[in-house]
Formats: sequence, C-alpha cells, structure tokens
Amino acid sequence: MALSINNLAAAAAPREETGMQRQLVVLGGGPGGYAAAFLAADLGLDVTIVDREGRLGGACLAHGCIPSKALLHVAKVIDESRQIADWGVRFGDAEIDLDQMRGRKEKVIGTLSGGLAQLAKKRKVRIIKADGMLESSQSLRLSGGDPGTYEEGDLLRFDRLILATGALPLVPEAFALDSDRVMDSTAALELADIPETMLVVGGGYIGLELGTIYAQLGTRVTVVELTDELLGGVDRDLVKPVQKRLENLFENIHLKTEVIALVDRGDQIEVEMSGSVAATERFDRVLLAIGRQPNSRGIGLEKTRVQIDEDGFVLINNQQQTADPSILAIGDVAGEPMLAHKASHQGKVAVEVVAGQPAEFDKRAMPAVVFTDPEIAWAGLTEEEAKRDGVAYEVAQYPWAASGRAQAVGATAGLTKIVVEPDSEQILGIGIVGCGAGELIGEGVVAIEMGATVRDLAESVHPHPTLSETLAFAAEVQLGLATEVYRPKRSR
Repeated sequence: MALSINNLAAAAAPREETGMQRQLVVLGGGPGGYAAAFLAADLGLDVTIVDREGRLGGACLAHGCIPSKALLHVAKVIDESRQIADWGVRFGDAEIDLDQMRGRKEKVIGTLSGGLAQLAKKRKVRIIKADGMLESSQSLRLSGGDPGTYEEGDLLRFDRLILATGALPLVPEAFALDSDRVMDSTAALELADIPETMLVVGGGYIGLELGTIYAQLGTRVTVVELTDELLGGVDRDLVKPVQKRLENLFENIHLKTEVIALVDRGDQIEVEMSGSVAATERFDRVLLAIGRQPNSRGIGLEKTRVQIDEDGFVLINNQQQTADPSILAIGDVAGEPMLAHKASHQGKVAVEVVAGQPAEFDKRAMPAVVFTDPEIAWAGLTEEEAKRDGVAYEVAQYPWAASGRAQAVGATAGLTKIVVEPDSEQILGIGIVGCGAGELIGEGVVAIEMGATVRDLAESVHPHPTLSETLAFAAEVQLGLATEVYRPKRSR
C-alpha cells in the first residue's frame, strides 16, 4: 500500500544515532533518478540525489543514448553525402577531425548536463557526488566522491530511498583483457581512434548502432552473433531491411558463430571463433556488445529486505515498491526492458506512491527504437508475441515503396506494420522500419494507449506528402480501402 508523506517516519526501522537525515534519497542520477527527484521536489519533498559522477544524466547522457545518437547523426550525414550522388550531386571524401568530433560530442553532453544541474538547483535538489553503499534499510554510507560535500564514510539516513542505479555493460570474465583494444560501449564512444578493422561481438542494438558509426567513419567492421539472427526478439519483417543494409555496410556478419577466446597480440587482438565460421582472425579493436546487467550487486542490498531475481534485477510490484517498505526501485535495475524513457516514467510513479497518491506503472505501449539506418521502432504487441501468447490478431502492412515522400527522399526500403484485434479492430501494436521511425512511433504509442481502432487512425487526417501517412495507409489496408496490391495476407 502506498504511504503518505506524514507516515514515512512511522514506516521506518530504528535509525542510527548519527549522520545526515533526509526525507527522500535517490541513488543514481540517470533519466529515472533525476525525473523522480524533480517531481518529488515539485511535490514538496526534501530530496537528495547520490550519484558517483555528481553530474545528472547517468550513463544515458554521458556514455550511451545521447553521445551514440550524436555520432549516429554524423554517420548518417556521411552516408547521405554519398547517396546524393544519385541526384547528380557529388562531394569529395569526408575529412574527419577526431579531436573536433570528440569536442562537439562533449559539448552536447555538457550542455544537457548543465541544463539538468540548473533544474536541480532551481528545485533545491541536493546532489552529492559519491558512491552510496546501503548500510541498512534506511541509511547509506558515502565514499569515493567529492569530499567538499561530505566526509568520507559519512552516513546518510533517509525515510525513503528510490533505487535508480541502472545497468552496466556485460563483460564475460574470459574477455576481460587488460587492453584498451577490447572495448565496451562506453569506451567505444570515446573515439580513441578510427581503427582499420573492428570486431563487434553481439548482434543486438548496441553493437549494430556502434558498428554503424565506425563503419561510416571508415572502419572495416565484422559482427559476430551467437544466435541465427540479428536483433533477436525484434519483428523479422522490420529487421529484414536493416540486415540487408548492414550486409552492404559491414565487412562481414557471422551468425551462429561464437567467440571462443581473445588474445592480446600487442598491435592487434587475436580472436578465435567457432560455429558457422571456425577461424582465427586479428582485429585492431574488439567491441563487446553482449548486453547489459543490472547494477544491483555490491551496493549493500543484502543488508535490506530488497529481493533480486537470478539475473540480478530488483523485484518490484506495479507501484515500484520492493519487499523493503523503505525502498523503491526504477529503471534498468528493476527489470526489462532497459529503456531510459521507461525509467523516467517509473520514477514519477515511484514518487507519486511515496507521496501517497494513487499511482501504478500500467503502460499499454512501451516504445523501443533501434537507431540503425534505417531505424526500427515498435510499440505494443508484436506479431511474434501475439502468436506466442495465443492472441487473435490480423496484420496490415504498408510498404514505403508506395509512399510519395519515401520515393522523394530515397527511403523506399521502409515498412509500416499494424497488429489489430480482429473483432474490435483495436490497434494492438505498431512497428515501423525506415527513416525517422523513432519519431513516427510516437503516434502509434498514443493510438495504442488510448485504445484507438484502425478506423480512428485511417480517418485522422495526415499531412501529405509525409512518412506519417504510412500509418494511415496501413490502417486503410486493414479496412480494405487501399489498392489490392498493397494488402498482405492476414494471419491469425
């Protein structure tokens, strides 16, 4: 049950006799953490963020979402400068100044983090740069940060804590070489150089996005994936155009292939592979993009009543509450999908629960975007999920080759796909692959969240000529209003 602010102290365990006392502490200053802190301050709570970097934004802003998308923009511009040759416009080869590129990337990060700092200051949210180790259900031991704001080993007591510690790159022990030639996603975004060759271990979205950046900058990229498909779990209809594009962009894509060993040979990394490709090859750099793991271990949770599952995710209910009455959890540490926007919304739910408001995390549509070229975006139920769960459904697709806007901008490989409940015609899910899919999916999220039908979508006026029209056109396919050639077979 949610607790009111006035009841926070009553729910608390006996407190330590010394140390700073705070009403609400947020452990982690990422997208979920600062969103929670800002709302809590707006609701009148006394809020402190404890973050090891002391700079709001977390891995998303400093080491992930923002820098990767900034560099993907650079990669896209380089690619477009080549594709425009089809229109009779030709540029010379790109001249790349890595120092200036890194500087621009850091400027983007600095501008955004500075803005967050100002918002925190305006709301009187305290930020403590430190590592926080839980000593009990209501106290944190501070260390390793900025001694100007606390003394090493100080105890920070709290009435309630929101755990927002995020996730870390997964690096198997066998691959943890003491060599800067073996990188995780954070190191890859530092752009130490443009290697001649690079192996990407893992065919998920992180590996493919970063592989795209390096390939457009001039690196010969090889991808190794253990399973038989790229972007496992993503609708195959949406993946096909991306895989075809990447097969032309990358040097090699090896599916059903396992990396057995990495050996540092000084100037290169020797990689032993088995499976569909059994070989030993050398690369200038190796990017480990196997996945991410929740940052739940080594932070003292064993000294609380918080429970974690076998994968390290903190167990929560739909109000973000853990098994410990004093601790809530949000974002990557609290389960899949690991998405910044999910963390932000969960953070707001957690604060509303702390404030005694009726709130729960009950979203019908959680959008996901893969920022490859073309982009993939989806929300709601996928066709594969409908099959797996035995949900009756129909599918309508609209190929972008029939879109005037797509033809004009050379984006004809795209596709818009709608999953529909047959009787009610309610939209269950939408998937898009193509230029700007991540921007277009927002309309799909609103449609699903509001319980819209395909008729609602078809009869809503969309501007012409735009790619957003493909959503309406796909809905018309479902209603049988479009030209027969664009109507796919329907499945149940």
